[in-house]
Amino acid sequence: MKILDKYLLKTFMITFTTVFVILFFIFILQTVWLFISELAGKDLDFVLIIKFLLFSMPRIIPLVLPLSVLLASIMTFGNLAENYEFAAMKSSGISLQRAMKSLTIFILLLSALAFIFANNVIPYAEYKFINFRKNIAQRKPAMAIAEGQFSEIGNYSIKVDKKSGENGNILSGITIHKKSDQGIGVNTVIRAQKGELVSSEDSNILKLVLFDGYYYEDIIPKKYEERKNIPFAKASFKKDIINMDLSILNKVADDGNISNTNTMLNVNELTYTLDSLHKNYNKDLTSFAENIYQRTGVTNITLTPTVKSGKIPENLLSLYNAAEKVNILQIANSNVSSTGFSIESSKDEMNFKRKNINNHWLALYDKFVITYGCILMFFIGAPLGAIIRKGGLGLPIVFAVLIFITFHFINTFGKRLAQEDGISPFMGAWMSSFILTPLAILLTYRATNDIGLINMDIILQPFQKLFQKLFPSQT
Repeated sequence: MKILDKYLLKTFMITFTTVFVILFFIFILQTVWLFISELAGKDLDFVLIIKFLLFSMPRIIPLVLPLSVLLASIMTFGNLAENYEFAAMKSSGISLQRAMKSLTIFILLLSALAFIFANNVIPYAEYKFINFRKNIAQRKPAMAIAEGQFSEIGNYSIKVDKKSGENGNILSGITIHKKSDQGIGVNTVIRAQKGELVSSEDSNILKLVLFDGYYYEDIIPKKYEERKNIPFAKASFKKDIINMDLSILNKVADDGNISNTNTMLNVNELTYTLDSLHKNYNKDLTSFAENIYQRTGVTNITLTPTVKSGKIPENLLSLYNAAEKVNILQIANSNVSSTGFSIESSKDEMNFKRKNINNHWLALYDKFVITYGCILMFFIGAPLGAIIRKGGLGLPIVFAVLIFITFHFINTFGKRLAQEDGISPFMGAWMSSFILTPLAILLTYRATNDIGLINMDIILQPFQKLFQKLFPSQT
């Protein structure tokens, strides 16, 4: 390897590593903010928080890696052009393509590693991350209830004065508000001197055992004038057990992938799963079509019309008598109503299955998109840096952010459209790459031929001709 290749590779890797670490830290903070509701107020120890972050880190790589390549490319080649190092290379007979050779090989190797990472590490981390979120309250029951404040668990709002014991599962000073099943007001209040939390990692049920307490339950009289007295019933107990469902604790409404398994599969598993999903979908579709045909009642009509002439009239009902016409119309009306109801009830189910198939296709294509994305961002950033001739953290960051936001917006838009079956999953996943590839080709061509980012002569030439026609004496 020549000295120039070593110098360029060293410069790029230092810049890339620095940018990657900074961006990775920023995205980690964004992840913490996104899941702050699951971490705050649950007495999580340091080890569990570190595990939570470690499991969430790999999912950030598809966002951080292409952006890091883009920004590092612009900064590296911008610095070289700004310091006239490119001019020295060109005067020595070294072209831009030759200068990019060693870095292109590095980017290709980085893209291959990105694919291996996306195909093996991310699915495993996603599996551990989702299961960790689901079992976060089961691993340590006391996490579900914070000390000194009300904690919501389903229809129960629980407050404890103090927690003790090795795992914090011994409670004292317990106040429980049980919400009404209709969601209106609080019907039952439970007070207990002490209690114990019991749970199992194999179960979603958290058992709360209460000792020495009272039940206070609101009673709504039938007579309206008696309701102003607010009567209630009081009952005492020595021991009582309340079972609460923990499965709803760690659901995040904005995270649509929590119930999907496509992000936890590699390429081979996705291919196998997609084959099964397509077969089941086609089988259900065929079964539904046959069922609809059978429900039309066509096979049950045994009426034989009498044709008086050899020509069948346009109005087929005229071939039947009055009783048969009524029977046919009743069957038709019933079939139309029944078929319409059946189609509406099955429509959502079929759409859900189709959306699930599309999500699996998107997960499959994403593993290749991240590979191509690194290459694409390099061939956008490197020539762009050589053209703008600005390094550092000023103008390069502006260009990098604008390009990456465009890439990410188109990518998100394409995926959403593909999920709803608006376009094919292939086009949805690759839309951003297809749109930005011509930009990469154009920038590489212009940087190679020293044309610049914008040819001002092409823009100004029509105005110059117009000026010459209007003021011929001035030229």
